[in-house]
Amino acid sequence: MKGVELRHLRYFVAVAEERHFGRAAARLHMAQPPLSQQIRQLESELGLQLLRRTTRRVELTPAGEAYLVRARQIIAAVSSAAGEAQRVAAGLQGRLAIGCVGSATYSLLPSLVRTLREELPDVEVAVQGEMLAPDQARALVDGRIDLGLLRPPVDEEALRLQVLRADRLIVAVPDRHWLAERRRVRLEELVDEDFVIHAGGGRSVMHDTVLARCREAGFEPRIRHEVAETSTLVTFVAAGLGIAVVPAPTAELRVPGVAYRALTGQASVELAAATRADDESPQLQRALSVLAGLVQ
Repeated sequence: MKGVELRHLRYFVAVAEERHFGRAAARLHMAQPPLSQQIRQLESELGLQLLRRTTRRVELTPAGEAYLVRARQIIAAVSSAAGEAQRVAAGLQGRLAIGCVGSATYSLLPSLVRTLREELPDVEVAVQGEMLAPDQARALVDGRIDLGLLRPPVDEEALRLQVLRADRLIVAVPDRHWLAERRRVRLEELVDEDFVIHAGGGRSVMHDTVLARCREAGFEPRIRHEVAETSTLVTFVAAGLGIAVVPAPTAELRVPGVAYRALTGQASVELAAATRADDESPQLQRALSVLAGLVQ
């Protein structure tokens, strides 16, 4: 004997529940003599008598009654583990950690999480919003998040990027600002304005984008405040501390005292889904499929 195997437990449970070797054998689709032999081997391995056999019926010993309880639990646990593994393999169960830049936190992220919960209710979704692109790249490489919604470029060979859409740039101004009375604003008209901008020093793609667009328009922006989070940036605008050039989805963040106005021209920034290049987990693939459907 090599020890007690799962089949021995199934044989024993069938006999214990049927209280008859013939009926148990029929239930198991096997002949009665091999079944009786397997039960004897089980009892020999355990050094216990589990069943009392009579000509008409099989009865459980006290040890058999106790063993039946645990045997059922073990069989159920194995079955549950198999089902869970199959669901994980199919991407229907598991965990998915998502990071997101500020502007997409207010637009794309809510619908993404809501759809994932509806379509994949057994996948635990953890979200961290207001993450700048470099922070997301590090978190992806370190395995702290599985999916990043960020602004390219990202200089990291271990990551794979899929561009989702291009977001137009708009300007956020205090609602009593003279530009708030306009429907559209030319970037050149911001030459004398104080700017609130995302943090520089390689921490934010938006910082470099805004500087580049202003320089193309012929001026150097007068930066008064640098912040890490889009929500803080918009709050500073509401407080009258300056104006800000932001991606259009930022307008979903409705802060009293702020007006959003379109910028002329075609200036935009891309939004991309970033994943580890070697991550082929099924729940991530399902999430990417959901994401693709939302941005179509």
